Amino acid sequence: MQQTKCLIIGSGPAGYTAALYAGRANLQPVLYCGLQPGGQLTTTTIVENFPGYPDGVDANQLMMDLRTQAERFGADIRDGIVTDVDLTKQPYVVTIDDGSQLAADTIIVATGASAKYLGLPDEEKYKGQGVSACATCDGFFYRKKVVAVVGGGDTACEEASYLAGLAAKVYMIVRKPYLRATDIMKQRVENNPKIEILYETNTLGLYGDNGVEGAHLVWRKGEADERRYDLPIDGFFLAIGHKPNTDLFRGKLKMDETGYIITEGHSPRTSVEGVFAAGDCADPDYRQAIVAAGSGCTAAMEAERYIASKA
Repeated sequence: MQQTKCLIIGSGPAGYTAALYAGRANLQPVLYCGLQPGGQLTTTTIVENFPGYPDGVDANQLMMDLRTQAERFGADIRDGIVTDVDLTKQPYVVTIDDGSQLAADTIIVATGASAKYLGLPDEEKYKGQGVSACATCDGFFYRKKVVAVVGGGDTACEEASYLAGLAAKVYMIVRKPYLRATDIMKQRVENNPKIEILYETNTLGLYGDNGVEGAHLVWRKGEADERRYDLPIDGFFLAIGHKPNTDLFRGKLKMDETGYIITEGHSPRTSVEGVFAAGDCADPDYRQAIVAAGSGCTAAMEAERYIASKA
């Protein structure tokens, strides 16, 4: 069985930055990319708020740059998905989806988070036929069409703004009477003539014979003046938050009620010695690329210190 000083699970800003720092520390890290190489950031287009890029940078290019930089310092970056982890004894043993196993002195968990859905049966029925959680991935198919974005936060505003550059019309379905987004994102959607915000509105279902043709909506659900109506649309985009990708570690690492890994204070240390968490899998508050990258740095530094203390 192969052994490494540092195993990194996940390949977003946190994972790649951890690999960069671990490589420079001569830990010869092994990183498994998981289901989404480059992480969640690759589902967007231009990143405008990552330091060092005054004119913005393509998200996929940013991730490729981080990967290349990590590889330059000896990180062994591999395709593959970690399917099981044994944290009961050291070195820790992980199983990969091809059946192989690897032993690690330290593990950095950087598995990120995934988009949430409303839980409607119609979402599964029409997935790939008008339902999407990634405007950047699927927006091209809705050029000059009518779409709806569910959500009222920064992510929803960003998705709506992106789609407005492609679609003929964008509706934002917001269950609250206000947007939760930051002021700059609010202004962006409120001032866009292609975007119409439907406040106090919930989605009851979707309809269509050949993919999504519309949504069943309700305004002021449960109130005396409740009104139900159908909204003709061609695409239905979810932007209502994320679920941490931490199921692999349930019962093995301490987590909060929603599945975010709990770390000690401001450190990346988890409830298991020698296991560290970085990025969105341990961040229910900020979920920004630069925050994830910073936490990847601290996780690698802590891994280096841990290994040195055991030497």
